[in-house]
Amino acid sequence: MHGENHALMFEFPELKDKIHDMKMADTAFCSMVDEYHHLDHKIRGLEMAKIPTDDDNFRHLRMRRVQLKDEIYQQITQ
Repeated sequence: MHGENHALMFEFPELKDKIHDMKMADTAFCSMVDEYHHLDHKIRGLEMAKIPTDDDNFRHLRMRRVQLKDEIYQQITQ
């Protein structure tokens, strides 16, 4: 759905405390989460404002967000 908020606290509400703790303890994890949030904000902004963007660029942004989400999930469920 366009404009849907994919923030990690909505994607993994049961793991939000663990995500916070890991962000505080691991700078690499924190950077990955920050990149995810930046991409999610950028994607939602493009969707909501209906700003024209190259389909390949938009698809790349969305695929990167999915990759990051998968990597984050793998780390928080280890």
